[in-house]
Amino acid sequence: MATAPVEPPRRLVTSLGSDPAAPVRAWLAALPSAVHERLDAWGLTLERVDAPGGRSSLVALVRQQDGTPATLKFPVPGRLHAREAAVLRLWDGWGAVRLLQADEASGALLLERLQGSVSLRSLPEARALLEAAGTVRRLWVAPAADHGFETLSDRTEEAVEALRTAGALTPTAAPLVEQAAELRRALPSSATEEYVLHGAFRQGKVLAGERAPWLAVGPVPVVGERAYDLAALATDRFEDLAAGSGAAAATRRRVAKLAESLEVDRDRLRDWTRYRAVAAGVRETASGDRRHGELLLEFATWL
Repeated sequence: MATAPVEPPRRLVTSLGSDPAAPVRAWLAALPSAVHERLDAWGLTLERVDAPGGRSSLVALVRQQDGTPATLKFPVPGRLHAREAAVLRLWDGWGAVRLLQADEASGALLLERLQGSVSLRSLPEARALLEAAGTVRRLWVAPAADHGFETLSDRTEEAVEALRTAGALTPTAAPLVEQAAELRRALPSSATEEYVLHGAFRQGKVLAGERAPWLAVGPVPVVGERAYDLAALATDRFEDLAAGSGAAAATRRRVAKLAESLEVDRDRLRDWTRYRAVAAGVRETASGDRRHGELLLEFATWL
């Protein structure tokens, strides 16, 4: 039923082009055929492939047989995206985009259509944080005994290794990297709560919708404490804080306000925020964005 051509967006190709893994290269090469196969199987009409799109998935705007708009998503295959369909089913549209269909073999997801160009980042910072807090609160649910999601403890050693590998390319950040590695090891084992978390929550992951004003997308589900989810939100738009006067004090106020509004332990939120800022900072620096990376590392010191 598709007539428009399917070509992976340049941003996706560039993002994955340096990955030497043969499965990733094979996935990229097979994407056009995989998209057309899903369009035919689900009776969809392709409008266009979203561009510039993301760095870890192909997104296409489609119409269902009754004309209802929807979004077809093909995440990069791998462990991080393996449970996206499962967590979307768990939330069933409560605070998050609604899953319409999923194909386990290809990883394809058919989702309700949201306004992809309108995220919380379009709002003033104070309003964006308020809406983000209200959205993420809906996503935090108690895990079932047989939930099947990874836990923060499961990911600890891998996260520490990735942090130190990237940090080795930034020798001046060695003290921060070591402190962040110790936090990453200690925090999961000392947590006193467990929730199903979005795992990658930030303002850009909350889009405008019709069924609800704001809905979360792009989860990388993990089970752990709520402070982990809030930590990425605490670092959001950190450039705005850096551009103002009293950046360190403003950063600490933001963390305190988020902790209070969602009844999360402030010290644990501060520690998770420090870890996630350092991890992101050394990763950005290692990938070549030294200015952005160094600013993230400076942000970590403000906490």
